[in-house]
Amino acid sequence: MRGQVIPVLEKGRYRGWIAQSQRDVHRAQRLRQLCFHRSETGRDRDAFDDLCQHFLVEDRYGGRLVCCFRILPLASGIGITQSYSAQFYDLSALEGFAGPMLEMGRFCIDPACNDPDILRIAWGILTQYVDQEGTEMLFGCSSFRGTDARAYDDSFALLHARHLAPKRWSPGVKAPRVVRFGDRPAGGVDMRQAMRRMPPLLKTYLVMGGWVSDHAVVDDALDTLHVFTGLEIGAIPPARQRLLRAVAS
Repeated sequence: MRGQVIPVLEKGRYRGWIAQSQRDVHRAQRLRQLCFHRSETGRDRDAFDDLCQHFLVEDRYGGRLVCCFRILPLASGIGITQSYSAQFYDLSALEGFAGPMLEMGRFCIDPACNDPDILRIAWGILTQYVDQEGTEMLFGCSSFRGTDARAYDDSFALLHARHLAPKRWSPGVKAPRVVRFGDRPAGGVDMRQAMRRMPPLLKTYLVMGGWVSDHAVVDDALDTLHVFTGLEIGAIPPARQRLLRAVAS
């Protein structure tokens, strides 16, 4: 990091921080194993872990890890082809993005925890980092559980109608198996169903002005359907920026 201050955030019963030891990273990998592989044994890990910084959120009263994610900082879009997301999407359009970027990945919340404050703390600690580093865009893959696209017809129809990426940044198809949003059945969207099935992280991105690819990738390894998600920091509505910084302070 450019600065010397290591972000730490304590609010209510939760504490968020950047991993400072291999033990922290292993804790995050074990939670990822539980969330992405439905197993309480082993650790979810890959080659990108060594390139990333890892963020953790724990319950201060019981010490239980309740949330984690990792970030890969990039000086600009020139390095985006080396990102995790670039394995699945043609991101050549984003190579022209001039400002600092962060890839956010492997975001997960313990399935046994449903406190909305967990997501708020996660965004708060990330906001500290974004402000400190002058980040201009967040991006990554937002995951829908399972690979049955029919379960998400309404969600995908809503994304296609309202939240597609600007043409200048639009990710292209690269993965061998994708679900094109334009191929979803026509007709009215059940908004309640669409939002109910939308991942919490993705809903937060969209509220802040985020956008998505025009297709989902079928990821059998993690048993998910994921969509590329981008968020330009400068496009976040001022009221939403104030809320984020209030949580981060």
